[in-house]
Parts: sequence; C-alpha cells; structure tokens
Amino acid sequence: MTNAPVLLLGGLGKTGRRIADRLEARGVPFRAASRSTPVRFDWDDESTWDTALAGTGAIYLVPPAEHLDTAAIGPLLARAGARRVVLLSARGADFAGEPVPERVVRERSPEWTILRPSWFAQNFSEGVFAAGIEAGELKLPTRDGRDAFIDAEDIADVAVAALTEDGHAGQAYDLSGPEAISFPDAVARIAEATGRPISFGYRTPAEFAATVPGELGELLGALLDGIAQGNGDYVSDGVRRALGREPRSFGDFVARTFGSQPVQA
Repeated sequence: MTNAPVLLLGGLGKTGRRIADRLEARGVPFRAASRSTPVRFDWDDESTWDTALAGTGAIYLVPPAEHLDTAAIGPLLARAGARRVVLLSARGADFAGEPVPERVVRERSPEWTILRPSWFAQNFSEGVFAAGIEAGELKLPTRDGRDAFIDAEDIADVAVAALTEDGHAGQAYDLSGPEAISFPDAVARIAEATGRPISFGYRTPAEFAATVPGELGELLGALLDGIAQGNGDYVSDGVRRALGREPRSFGDFVARTFGSQPVQA
C-alpha cells in the first residue's frame, strides 16, 4: 500500500465514518467524497469525478441505490488511478446472478475486494428502524424472520484491512454476526436494555415502502419481505476469514449502544 490517499466514495455514512476514524488512527491519508462533503462527488455530474479521484491509491465504493443496476461504475473506475477497490455490496446480492457493481469492479479493478454484509445492527440505532425504536413501536414486513445482524464496526474493520493490507485482493467476504435472531427478538433485547416498552408488529412491504422517502422504500420493503421468507437465516464466516476473529454479537451492539447513547432517527 502506497501513501496515496484512500477515497471514501459515498461519504461518511454508517460505514464510511467508522472507516475514516480507523484510517485517521492509523495515520492513513484519506478523503471522503459525496454530494454533502467538502470534496464533492455526484454520480450524475461527471465534472465532480476527477477532483475526488485525483491521486487516490484505494477506493471504498458505496454505490447509491439508484446506480445499482447501471454501468455508471465502469466509467468511474476507468478514470480512477487507484489499483485497489473495496466494494460494499450486500449479502445475497448474487442470488439472482452477479450484480452489476460486483461484475464491473471485478473487471476494472486489479485488486478488488467485495463486502457483502447482512442487515446492519446499527439500523436499529441510526438507520431505517431507529424512528420506530424511538417511538416504541417498530412495524416491518419481516414477521418472525431471522437475520444474522452485522455490527458496522466489523464491516469497518474488514474494509480497513482490505484497503490498507495485503492478502484481501480477489476476495468476496459475506459478513454477518455470530447468530441469526428474529426481528421481534432483536426489538425485545433493545427494550430490555433501555428499560422501556417497545413493541414489534407487522406491516406489508407496500405499507413499509410508503414510510421511506424516494425509490429506496420499495427495495427495502422487498428485502424485508425476503427476511420473512428465510433469506437471512444463516451465519456467514467472512469476518473470521478476513480478520481471524469472531464477529461482534448483537448483544454486544445492544449493550454498547443503548446503554450509553440515545437512538438517532
């Protein structure tokens, strides 16, 4: 790994800001680029690309939902000088064939790594489920379906290893926590930790989609309905393969998060 900066393409979201903290602690230069960061990057405005890409040695790539099925990533990587690309995909993304972002990254990057996480545990504290947790009632299409929730801290650890260390090129890591638990169980654990009642209920995928702005709601509704069909009810070994240790548990996340800070809707 050279001293060229790492580009966090997608800004400082759940994983990006955790990766930034780790890179800063290691003294690794980086820049974050998105529509809302000082270094501006817009997928739909190619005039913003070159400044963001200039001189980078590695890229952490988080494609927005609206570009998951397009070839936009190809022209971007063709203009990038970075040899190393770490793509944030999703566990199960390859069930219906190779997703466009994964295929393009494999074809265009000399040193690629693909991360396929399960549902983030942090969705309950700073993501799409947080408002329901704060309100005391979370209603989802998942029914009693289970998922092996991954801690975003583990995603960041794997991403930083792939961005800064050798031995991860050509690897696709399916990332999950150590156990699959149901969404009602997850909510019950959070309620116990907070000491206040939080109920879990059902709403249809369409009803859930209506609560999420933009086109993302329909996608999330379908994915959560897939949880009800058993699509997430398995544990993956990607954290152990990448880091040589077991992943953090959902219980670790609950104790750490809901014992010390409020929910961020």
